[in-house]
Amino acid sequence: MTSTVERILADGKQAALDGLSQFLRWRSVSTNPSLAGETRDCANWLAEECRRSGLENVQIWETAGHPLVYADWLHAPNAATALIYGHYDVQPPEPLDLWESPPFEATIRDGSLYARGSADDKGQVYMHLVAIRALLQAEGSLPINLKLILEGEEEIGSPHLEPAIEAHLADLSCDLVVISDTSMYGLGQPALNYGLRGLAYFEIGVKGANTDLHSGGFGGAAPNPLQAMVTLLASLKDGHGRITLPGFYDDVRTIPYDERVAIQALGDDEDALRAELGLDALDGEEGYSRLERTWTRPSMDINGIWGGYSGPGSKTVLPANGGAKLSFRLVPDQDPERVAALLEAHLHDNCPPGVRLTVRQLAGSARPWLADRDHPAMAAAGRALERAFGREPVHIRSGGSIPVVTTFDQLLQAPVVMLGVSLPDSHAHAPNERFNLDCFHKGALAAAYLWGELGRPTP
Repeated sequence: MTSTVERILADGKQAALDGLSQFLRWRSVSTNPSLAGETRDCANWLAEECRRSGLENVQIWETAGHPLVYADWLHAPNAATALIYGHYDVQPPEPLDLWESPPFEATIRDGSLYARGSADDKGQVYMHLVAIRALLQAEGSLPINLKLILEGEEEIGSPHLEPAIEAHLADLSCDLVVISDTSMYGLGQPALNYGLRGLAYFEIGVKGANTDLHSGGFGGAAPNPLQAMVTLLASLKDGHGRITLPGFYDDVRTIPYDERVAIQALGDDEDALRAELGLDALDGEEGYSRLERTWTRPSMDINGIWGGYSGPGSKTVLPANGGAKLSFRLVPDQDPERVAALLEAHLHDNCPPGVRLTVRQLAGSARPWLADRDHPAMAAAGRALERAFGREPVHIRSGGSIPVVTTFDQLLQAPVVMLGVSLPDSHAHAPNERFNLDCFHKGALAAAYLWGELGRPTP
């Protein structure tokens, strides 16, 4: 890659921020039906931005939900083909009163750009367009063939992505997939993510009498669904932080010794994390460090619980029903469907008498993913990040889930490289989401370097 590209990226920083700010104005909240029209408008704007960046064959692919944007540039004979994946939908901005600036008006302060979607994932999508535009402007061509697929439903579990990929397998065929939807290890420390946890999500319902009951007349006689619910939820973990479903750990892959040593060498400061979160102690499975627990071990969390009376004052009532939502983060080689079967069996076996139980698995399941850290594409990404950030990247896993990663892995049979450059404290999914500007600009530089690295002749 020539120094001209570097100069164009340096001189074009303000233009890049202006374009990203336009992207962030669209309220593309995929879970909100009332914003479906604006989400589609965002897709149309993004398609035009792909054209302005020099990409060709730009298309809107319709789905049963929000559309996908496809574009490509395929004029590098005998070179590799990379597929860039990203998403233009965002999380809801609520609670609005906790935002220091309007969530859909990009605001710069303290070296970061604040807006919903700035880090997850519009900012990281847009940095690829910035890099492509600079390369084409400087050299008139790209060192490799590129394809882009940008979806509008990642934040709701990508329900229509897999059928779309199956319908366009020939269009999406590639040698590798690049995804920028993860974070660095810390400010100034780039990272290559080689592992993601899977996800299984459930809603549990309990029902007792056919109406709410007065606790004076029925307390101590009629079963209380909320008491049954908390009894069931408490039965899912033991006092050592281990999940109690019989057979749950049968499929959990043991962490190799050398990987545990490498994770320990990262120097995670658990005391600093406790202070940052305002906690007296951390939680989790005994015998593992915080990073091991969140990256390489499964977990179970209660995400919500409801029922009965929670208004002001008192109301002496036995509620007729109650509910809860809970999620499992899974690791290789666990299967969401097997976990669903284990959970349902455990809950039915332990359900107190007198209440009726329902267990429903919700959409958005994801299988865990683990990459080959020694793959040549990973090495190329490492060199690109080191050139852009001036520091060798560390290898990390993530405790989160990106369902599309395993979808690409299975359907396209192509390795996936996670080139994420947001920071761990970017407040993704929370008020005051932000994208560090230095990470944004260096991320665009790293993307340009990556295509150059992958375009070099190999022995």
